[in-house]
Amino acid sequence: MVKSESGRATSQAVEDYLKAIYKLQSVTAPVTTSALAEKVGISAAAATKMLKQLDGMRLISYIPYHGATLTESGCKIALEVIRHHRLIEQYLHQAMGYAWDQVDAEAEQLEHAISEEFEARIDELLGYPETCPHGDPIPRANGALVDSRRQTLGECAAGDWVRIERVRDTDSALLRELTQRRMGLHTQIFVSDRHSDNSLTILVAGTSHLVHEPMLASVFVTPLPVDQVPANHG
Repeated sequence: MVKSESGRATSQAVEDYLKAIYKLQSVTAPVTTSALAEKVGISAAAATKMLKQLDGMRLISYIPYHGATLTESGCKIALEVIRHHRLIEQYLHQAMGYAWDQVDAEAEQLEHAISEEFEARIDELLGYPETCPHGDPIPRANGALVDSRRQTLGECAAGDWVRIERVRDTDSALLRELTQRRMGLHTQIFVSDRHSDNSLTILVAGTSHLVHEPMLASVFVTPLPVDQVPANHG
């Protein structure tokens, strides 16, 4: 369990809610009750009850019918839980050989159990990794997090050369499909055509693939530098 600024350990439920609020408010703030309920998979009434509890603990600022945002204390706990989660994912992948579609569920269970000492030793053992197996940034021990926005594959235009930098980790089946298509992190992709239904035809290591949603919205890319574009492309 992560400790609050008062030195008291927070419960797993509190940590899960704070992590969910952090991820939601990184997209849209304040976080509404309905958005939180959908994210966590509970009723709106249960979400409202927890928001009031977290507000009483001064971990969020909650205004009924308006929404919630994390306080500094709540944000600190959320980032620590996310750090645990992503370090564990990287350890399972790098040190134990887990596939990237297997690590999220394991990390969900273990993130609440490890101590700060254990976390620090994993970090050192792995060589202080900057990202998890899915390309998500790992918060540093001091709470710093560098999280630059990247375009989705679906935002690319025909003729673009891009490189995969990040993939959503919430769909194991999608991760397995990406593996089958040899579309891992840092894979170079050429977008050969965009179709009327917004699907794309892409080239990966010389093989053509037709790509639809949800893959288009789940793969994040950066433009390939000009000096890295293959000379015989197109």
